[in-house]
Amino acid sequence: MPQRLAASLVVALLVLLGAAPAASATAPAAPAQAACPQVNQPSPPVDASEAPRPGGTVPGPLPVPDEPVGGEKMGTCGTVVPDGAPAPPEVGVQSYVVADLDTGAVLAARVPHARLRPASLLKTLTGLLVARTLPLDQVLVGTEDDANQEGTRVGMGPGGQYTTRQLLDAMLMASGNDTAHALAVRLTGSVPATVEKMNRTAAEIGALDTRAATPSGLDGPGQSSSAYDLASIFRLGMREAPFAQAVGTRQIQFPGFGGKPPIAVDNDNRIFRYPGALGGKTGFTDDARHTYIGAQDRGGRRLVVVLMRGEQRPVPMVDQGLALLDYGYALPRGASVGRLTEPGTAAPAAAGRSDTTLFGAPDSPVTGTTSWGTVLAVVAVAGLGLVVLVLRLRRR
Repeated sequence: MPQRLAASLVVALLVLLGAAPAASATAPAAPAQAACPQVNQPSPPVDASEAPRPGGTVPGPLPVPDEPVGGEKMGTCGTVVPDGAPAPPEVGVQSYVVADLDTGAVLAARVPHARLRPASLLKTLTGLLVARTLPLDQVLVGTEDDANQEGTRVGMGPGGQYTTRQLLDAMLMASGNDTAHALAVRLTGSVPATVEKMNRTAAEIGALDTRAATPSGLDGPGQSSSAYDLASIFRLGMREAPFAQAVGTRQIQFPGFGGKPPIAVDNDNRIFRYPGALGGKTGFTDDARHTYIGAQDRGGRRLVVVLMRGEQRPVPMVDQGLALLDYGYALPRGASVGRLTEPGTAAPAAAGRSDTTLFGAPDSPVTGTTSWGTVLAVVAVAGLGLVVLVLRLRRR
């Protein structure tokens, strides 16, 4: 009898802790998040682009929330679609999200929280801050630092005069790293301060996979984002008129400098070859590979697709994105597998990202599961205490 009592008490304790089911229930299998590719951080870099400066260090992985942001199905390690929906088209990217820009509903996703390198898609976060805070008609003077930025440049030069609007347009249309640098300095006074502001903003809106190291998306130590976060950031950007106008502009005349004439700057997103295009963003680095955002409006329904870590062959990224947008438009309104995040949905501790009781240990590979090591330790101690109590009762 004492043994049966002890066993009953242990089972009851397990049920109360949520570590074991009641006798009539079936325990759901814990998601195998540890097996998700790059769920914690991107794979090792292929070059020296993420090497820290002398005296610097590479930050560890961002904490992983105990519950997937956006809903339980957003913690998937594979592809998820609404119940009863057909399989989505095959695309050659590691991660993607298809979502509704107006409702925030996620319609389909593949490892949406996989932490990958965003490349120039990170300019959408810089652009969101610019659209929210800087006067568009303010004139900025170009510098040597702007002109000498690595990678894609639209043609800023020292002494050139540019409005915030022109720099924002060129950054989001043609991915100018020179314009991203100029806007970052204007936002806060320095690039490091703007990067810090970008990271605070990401935490505040619940984009917990995102850590900026550069305002342009050029690879840097510890930088990451996810298809889920970038869809959420783009959705917020589209609520700001300057941002929406910039990503949707086909061509602008960009001022010259030093007596040079203006130059034509074109939008490099080929989605404009198709009806209903709203724009988006393209990106590429050797480490990130190709990344892509595309948005369309069909009959008043606005959808966005984000693709992470893909290739342009055999199928261009824009066409892979359009295939997924076609799939999303074929689903009925109201279909959903999760929701995009937005301001006010993140837990208060997210801004500091230091509360390990809420977000888990920084090096934890688990997303959306219970900390089973802690639970089992508690159960073991409690069970041992119960056995000792029963033995004492038997002696008496």
